[in-house]
Amino acid sequence: MMTLTLAQVASIAGGQLHGDGDITVSGFAAMEKASSGQLAFLSNPKYRKSLPDCQASAVLVKESELELCSSNAIVVADPYIAYAKIAQALDTTPKPASDIAPSAVIANDVVLGSNVAIGANAVIESGVVLGDGAIIGAGCFVGKNAQIGSNSKLWSNVSVYHDVKIGDDCLIQANAVIGSDGFGNANERGEWIKIPQVGSVRIGNRVEIGACTTIDRGTLDDTVIEDNVVLDNQIQIAHNVHVGYGCAMAGAVIVAGSTHIGKYCIFGGGAVVNGHITIVDQVTVTGMSMVMRDITEKGVYSSGVPVQPNREWRKMVPRVHKIAEMDRRLKACEKRDA
Repeated sequence: MMTLTLAQVASIAGGQLHGDGDITVSGFAAMEKASSGQLAFLSNPKYRKSLPDCQASAVLVKESELELCSSNAIVVADPYIAYAKIAQALDTTPKPASDIAPSAVIANDVVLGSNVAIGANAVIESGVVLGDGAIIGAGCFVGKNAQIGSNSKLWSNVSVYHDVKIGDDCLIQANAVIGSDGFGNANERGEWIKIPQVGSVRIGNRVEIGACTTIDRGTLDDTVIEDNVVLDNQIQIAHNVHVGYGCAMAGAVIVAGSTHIGKYCIFGGGAVVNGHITIVDQVTVTGMSMVMRDITEKGVYSSGVPVQPNREWRKMVPRVHKIAEMDRRLKACEKRDA
C-alpha cells in the first residue's frame, strides 16, 4: 500500500497545508465515507454542507471553503485537478507485464528499447520497434513494422495492426483494436468489391484509448489521433478521421470516415458524427447528439429527444410525422393572409 504524508500531498497538489504535515494517508474516499488515513476533496458545491462532519485526515478545498473544515485541509486552486495528481501518486495499479514472458513470440528483427516488458502469449511481428519502457500485455498482437513509443502501455489482447505508429506515454486498454480495415467497399450491380485500406494510423503522445475501442486505418492517407487525446471505451473512429489535440470522447461515440475534428473538442457518450465534415476547435457535443454537418463556430451543441413517459412519447410521435403537413398548411395560411 502506497502512503504519503500530508506535506507530500500538499507539494504534489501545489497547495497550502493547514494542519499536521506528518500525518500519512493512503487513498481517497467520498466526503461522507472518508475516515482517518484517507483524503477527501470538495469539487461539487452541493457537498459543501458535509465538510464540517468529514472524518478524512485531510480535505482538498478552495480557499473559500477552508473555514468550514473541521479536519486538516489543503487549499488548492482546483480540488478536482489536485485529486487527479495525488491519485496518480498513490496509484497501485499493476503493470500489464513486468518482464519478457517465455511464451511471447518475438520476431528476430524486432527492436527492443531498454526495460521493455512483454506478457505471456503476446505476438510481436517482424520490423516492430518498441521504445524504452514500453509494456505489452498478455495476448497482445503487434503487426509488422508497427512502432510503439517509450513508456506506452498496452493491456491484454490489444491488437495493433501493421505499420501503425503509437507515440510516447500512451495507455491502451484491453481489447482495443488499432489499424483494422476501414469500411471501404464499392458496389457493382449488387456485388461488393472490397477497397484495400493502404493507409495507417498515427497516434500521438499521451493518448489514452479505452477498452474495446476501434480505430480504423486510412484508405489512402492515415487516420490521425493527435497528442493528449482521451478516448473512452467502445468508441469507433473510422478511416481517415483526424482528431485534434486535447479532445475527449465518452463511451460509444461513433465518428464516421474522413471527418476532421479540431482541438479541445469534447463529445458526450453515444454521440454520432457524420462523415466528411469539419468541426472547429473548442466544440462540446452533448451525449446522444447527432452531428450531421460542419460545425463552424465553437460552443456547445445538442440534439436528440430526452426520455419521457411512454404514454406521452406515444402521443408525440404521430405529431412529429405530421410536421411537414402542418408546415405546408401554415405557409398556405400565411400566403393567403399576406
